[in-house]
Amino acid sequence: MTASTPPSESPRAIRETIGRVAAVSGAQVVVALSVTAPGSSPRATVGKFLGIVSGGIVTVGMITEISERPARDQDPNCRSTAQIDIVGEIKANASGTAYFQRGITEYPTIGDPAVLMSDRELRLIYSGRSGKSSNVGVLQQDPSIATQIDIEQLVSKHFAVLGTTGTGKSNGVALLLQQTLEERPDLRIFLIDPHNEYGRCFGEKAQVLTPRNLRLPFWLFNFEETVDAFFGGRPGVEEEVEILSEAIPLAKAAYVQLKGGSSERGLMKKKDTRDAGYGVDTPVPYRIEDLITVIDDRMGKLENRARVTIYNKLLQRIKTFRNHPRYGFMFENATVGGDTMAEVVSHLFRLPTNGKPMTIMQLAGFPSEVVDSVVSVLSRMAFDFGLWSDGASPLLFVCEEAHRYAPADKTVGFGPTKRALSRIAKEGRKYGVFLGLVTQRPAEIDPNIISQCSTLFVMRLSNDRDQALIRSAVSDAGANMLTFVPTLGTGEVFAFGAGVPLPTRMKFRELPVALRPTSEAGGNTRVAGTSPDRDMIDSVIDRWRASTMSHKAGLDDDGDSGGWSEDLPPRGRDDIPRGREEAPGYRTSPPLQPAAPVAPSMPVAAPAPAPYPAASAPAYAPAPAPAAPAQAPAAQPRPSILRKPLTGTPGPDNPAPLPSRFRT
Repeated sequence: MTASTPPSESPRAIRETIGRVAAVSGAQVVVALSVTAPGSSPRATVGKFLGIVSGGIVTVGMITEISERPARDQDPNCRSTAQIDIVGEIKANASGTAYFQRGITEYPTIGDPAVLMSDRELRLIYSGRSGKSSNVGVLQQDPSIATQIDIEQLVSKHFAVLGTTGTGKSNGVALLLQQTLEERPDLRIFLIDPHNEYGRCFGEKAQVLTPRNLRLPFWLFNFEETVDAFFGGRPGVEEEVEILSEAIPLAKAAYVQLKGGSSERGLMKKKDTRDAGYGVDTPVPYRIEDLITVIDDRMGKLENRARVTIYNKLLQRIKTFRNHPRYGFMFENATVGGDTMAEVVSHLFRLPTNGKPMTIMQLAGFPSEVVDSVVSVLSRMAFDFGLWSDGASPLLFVCEEAHRYAPADKTVGFGPTKRALSRIAKEGRKYGVFLGLVTQRPAEIDPNIISQCSTLFVMRLSNDRDQALIRSAVSDAGANMLTFVPTLGTGEVFAFGAGVPLPTRMKFRELPVALRPTSEAGGNTRVAGTSPDRDMIDSVIDRWRASTMSHKAGLDDDGDSGGWSEDLPPRGRDDIPRGREEAPGYRTSPPLQPAAPVAPSMPVAAPAPAPYPAASAPAYAPAPAPAAPAQAPAAQPRPSILRKPLTGTPGPDNPAPLPSRFRT
């Protein structure tokens, strides 16, 4: 084997030497580049890989800097130098087959020749040696070479996708998760989707959860999460929090006694909180009515007369929260069926998968006051299930907008959510719970959490603080490549860490149009070039009001519908809610009609009643519209607000909206 011929499976032609080693340090090599004719190809430029041939080993490095040699040191045949970050080496095994490995076992010496890496050698490097390697894109310097990631290393050692808005970050996340589903069918994936982007990206492999088909009983919340929910995301009042901490265990004990058939209600017994057998964080069912009764009974005691105002405020807070229709996913049928924790865990985390190993939790429809609490419950339950099952069923927990839930600033965010994600990052691997972080502001994430991610996909970042944090988190010698991060194009990414063979500048391959992430949080609210009219404004106001109304009508309890269950008013007698069959004035809504002119003489259907009982109807419920004058023609009935798009008939200039709760 010649000095300039790297190890390979067959003899290779000797390639031109473009330089020789001038200096060697622990992680870098300086190569004195030979003078080449202008316009000659190939050239040694920043981002190219060089191989330094030393005996039977080829040391592989990437050019991170090229500079002109000082005039006093210039050689007529060598006027510039290249600084190379060493990333690994190509060696031959006992049978003579070449392979690539990370790290350095033998450093090159002064004067060793340097050559540009050939296509064959680049393919050898990026082919990967693991059976779980998967193609996610192409090499930036040579689009004909596919880049591979090691799915096993990517998942089991946590990963993060970082990049500012508009860089193709969501496309990259969807691509990585699709490849993970293909390569790891035994792995379940739980994705936090704050902007409802990923609902259609995974087809039949994912169930989509929304406020309409989610059942997350309030008694699954621990004490901190309960306080955060009751107080609307604000710090709790100390006196009220103290009362809650004493009342919740008694409510739990009372419910257990009631379900056990006790002839005497536990609420009527004088029991000390310590004798209840449950703590404030014990995940067992209790009724909100029992909690209210406990607080009310305590308020009536003689020693608590001076605190009546505090008790009253807490009671009103709890009742308002319970009766608000937007929190139905927490309170509707929360204790029906007794202890349903097993069913809830099975539904959330796909146990068994039943052909859908992935759950997408769409948060855009949840009240903003409880979003942090909901994410805290889900991440905490994901870790706890892995902990108490000894990792029997591995789970990948992917969190979009991670800087919101695990902020570096201790004065912002919700502490329990941050602690739950931190536990997954630090201890989750032991129990089969893995973490994927996605964010556009890595500098705002707790550095202790992001430092646990062994594989980083860094897209364009223009903020200096973001770049500094990534530079401190990357341990590879290729960290100098981060200086090019602000200049990356859309879809381009620097990949570092255990999931890739070596630090790589690559481009994610594009997904088919039908599988690309698209935000559906607000529906197809406006088409460019259309002028707002009164009908459009009315539709917006209807949707606005509907966001604070109950979603009981047309609710899909199955949850396996992919999240597209529509919140439609009853359309037939079989769909009338129980107890309303004989309600005076109750009418079913008319069937949907095609978009065509309707004769003015069409009779107007009576408006459907509010989706909640009259006794609990909120004060802001709209009053019935006055009857039209006899001489005026009957108005055209507008379809349900949850079925009517804001635009006209789909056409070339008005594309049909994506599947969503507003689809026709």
